[in-house]
Amino acid sequence: MRRRELLKLAALIGPTYHAHGGKAPAIRFPIPPRERLAVASYPFRKDIANSQPLTSFPAMVAKRFNVHNVELLGNHFVSVQPAYLNELRKAAEKAGVHIINLPVSPRTSLYDPDPDKRSTAVADARKWVDTASTLNCPSIRVHVRAVKGTAPDVALGIQSLREVAAYAEQKNVVVNLENDDPKSEEASFIVKLIDGVKSPYLHALPDFCNSMLIGPEQYNYDSVQAMFARAYNICHVKDSEVEAGKIYRVDVDRTFAIAKAAGYRGYFSMEWEGEGSPYEGTRKLIDMSLRNLAG
Repeated sequence: MRRRELLKLAALIGPTYHAHGGKAPAIRFPIPPRERLAVASYPFRKDIANSQPLTSFPAMVAKRFNVHNVELLGNHFVSVQPAYLNELRKAAEKAGVHIINLPVSPRTSLYDPDPDKRSTAVADARKWVDTASTLNCPSIRVHVRAVKGTAPDVALGIQSLREVAAYAEQKNVVVNLENDDPKSEEASFIVKLIDGVKSPYLHALPDFCNSMLIGPEQYNYDSVQAMFARAYNICHVKDSEVEAGKIYRVDVDRTFAIAKAAGYRGYFSMEWEGEGSPYEGTRKLIDMSLRNLAG
């Protein structure tokens, strides 16, 4: 990572971010440590694809992990038709579980130079806002898809996200952006989008480890700090990431300290991406999280 890239990111960390304009989201966060935890469906994608329907996931999480919040990946939904969403909502309610975030991926990019493709991305995001509202889910995470041969475009991304955030505000659903894809969701780009839109309904979703795939360890912590300065209700807890056979590890305690220093009050979603079983890995992350939140 070139020195100027590190300096660019450091300049974006700044003080804790406060969105401008509009009413604030009506979300009340729990205080007890265990109630602030969630389990993401993504690490369990093989079981969901082969044997465990998404409708049974909330009950499994409650029984196996004693956690009563879940984050459901949009790709795991069989349908977004009312009948299926009603079934899923009732299954979560029966298990005593809250659906607290939907990570979703529009079919096209929010910064595509083609205006029709940008319109498709906005329409897809709006559809998932409606889905979250139906499920009494407070937020979605919108993936910013890369465009082949095109660098991430801040101005076009802001234009699209203003439309998405304005629609989400009508539904009281928060839209989050994650430091995920190294090509299209690098932390400094995400920060520019959020700061450019300036909506209380557009925030950051800090992932503990994803930025390790882009730069050195310190770059990851700087990225996480910049993201937590703009986070509101959801983040992803990891202690490691495996990419092309290489294991990237982060200091979980240090990352929790970054969240605390930022005044973050939202949920911590377990998204195990290390080696081994997602069941064992998720339990390990839960234990780490409870230890940090109890302090």
